[in-house]
Amino acid sequence: MNGKDASLQSVSTRLYGINYTYWSYVMNNFLCGKNMWGYVTGTKAKPSVPQAENFDLLVDTWENDNSKLAKYDTTKEMWNHLERLYSQSNFAKQYQLEYDICTLQQNDMSIQDFYVAMSDLWDQLDLTESKELTDFEPYIAKREEQRLVQFLMALRSDFEGLCTTILHRSPLPSADSVVHELIVEETRIKSHADKRSKAISIPTFTPVVLAISTN
Repeated sequence: MNGKDASLQSVSTRLYGINYTYWSYVMNNFLCGKNMWGYVTGTKAKPSVPQAENFDLLVDTWENDNSKLAKYDTTKEMWNHLERLYSQSNFAKQYQLEYDICTLQQNDMSIQDFYVAMSDLWDQLDLTESKELTDFEPYIAKREEQRLVQFLMALRSDFEGLCTTILHRSPLPSADSVVHELIVEETRIKSHADKRSKAISIPTFTPVVLAISTN
């Protein structure tokens, strides 16, 4: 896509293959909002009637808009190419996303950044679920519990005490509702570590005892 056009710079989700389903969902919403989805579906076809009023202007406008979205002759051709290239079976997508979720660890990420990374995978997984599942409240409740466990288990050991407390609550909170609490704990841990670091860096002085001889 044309990186020079400011009107198309609001999509932060990058396509990297396995996230095609989520990326296409985001792009669909974005292009509909820009009134440009018709270039993808082919409903906004290139003007082909020379006798039409302002024909040259209509053609220039179409080519300009289409060029913002595609290096192919039409945006529809580009979209179809990406769909063929990256589409997977639902099961294959679910398997990959479940694996990525299980292996994702906080490591050096902040709580906020880690939650964003985990949420991105959850959002992609949501798109593989059938409407029958997403309309079934007991399933959604169980899914939220599972996500809380996934999130807490992947945190650094620094948060083990708070995680244990959270998991003993009844009913269990949702993952997004504990983020603020974890950020507060993260701040407390960092502050404590900073104080220890400053204390260690303060030099200590050994008193010098002078012995005076009376001889």
